[in-house]
Amino acid sequence: MSTFTVRAPASSANLGPGFDSLGISLGLFTTLRVTRQARTEVVPLGPDLQGTPADTSNYIYKCMQITARRVGRELPPVRVEIETEVPLARGLGSSAAALVAGLVAANVLLGEPLGQDELLDMAAREEGHADNVAPALLGGIAVATLDKVGTHFVRLSPPEHLGVTVLIPDFELSTSKARAVLPTEYSRADTVHALSHAALLAAALATGRLDLLEHAMQDYVHQIWRAPLVPGLTDVLEGATRHGALGAALSGAGPTVLCFHDARQDTVGLHAFLHGVMKRNGLDGRVMNLPIDLQGVLVSEDQ
Repeated sequence: MSTFTVRAPASSANLGPGFDSLGISLGLFTTLRVTRQARTEVVPLGPDLQGTPADTSNYIYKCMQITARRVGRELPPVRVEIETEVPLARGLGSSAAALVAGLVAANVLLGEPLGQDELLDMAAREEGHADNVAPALLGGIAVATLDKVGTHFVRLSPPEHLGVTVLIPDFELSTSKARAVLPTEYSRADTVHALSHAALLAAALATGRLDLLEHAMQDYVHQIWRAPLVPGLTDVLEGATRHGALGAALSGAGPTVLCFHDARQDTVGLHAFLHGVMKRNGLDGRVMNLPIDLQGVLVSEDQ
């Protein structure tokens, strides 16, 4: 393919208690258009990417080089045009979408020497965890672990009628800052709480038990520690289910907050509640329903 497009979706990680191990793919996308030519160009497009490097120091091109190093080859000269709908530093997997898109684009350029499992393991090791990269690569819901042996995962199809609403505040929160507030040790009681609720959440999503989400999404591992960094988070976690949500969670490291809802029901009341939370906390932002992406990263040849 002389010109091709790679599209990788946004994702929401953790979903409450599934810290660093559970995520869902969402319908916002980072898109690369890759064209073979005589010299390499990196072209970020659109206002969301203003200020990002327009040369080989760009994060996406660096991700492409990871694949090349893995297979011991050089990347051919290309033009890489980059666009994104995924807001940066908002807890919607912008870095994971960029990483997956870059790894896959280079794999295509080099004749696809790496399979899906190898790409996932590379992405997980680069990120340090698999909760965002697995759904970005695979689509749907992914449960994944990373250890010395490899990255192990189960992809789940979302339950029928599961809908997603997100509140995206107009401020950034770096993952490093959000991780810095977490404790280094947890009590036995909090550990048991985390294990039992993460297991229940995975089982509820696998079997379509939407009625269990309110209880299964309870978390003491990261959300209570990050709440001071995200004004209104506690209000959403404690009140969303009274306004039509099935359950609520901080999306990744935040500040976006995700609510599951029954797609057969309208979300007018839920949207009004979330807008009210922002207003009471002096925030601006967006509230929107997002489709669950079922395909993960896609490659298409440009005609």
